[in-house]
Amino acid sequence: METIKLRDDYIKLGQALKLAGLAESGVDAKFMIQDGLVKVNGKVETQRGKKLVAGDVVEFDGNTIKISE
Repeated sequence: METIKLRDDYIKLGQALKLAGLAESGVDAKFMIQDGLVKVNGKVETQRGKKLVAGDVVEFDGNTIKISE
């Protein structure tokens, strides 16, 4: 499980995927999310701009990202 520390109050889902190295670009992140391949807190998320806050957990292709303060 990878941990991303917040610099602000939140990070957008697409940015988190790029920061964790799961998406090479914003376009890749967009398609991964639109195709329903990404889960946030156990539920499929289709909004690339979804705001993630401390405690949220993102899952994609067997990888897990935890958002922390």
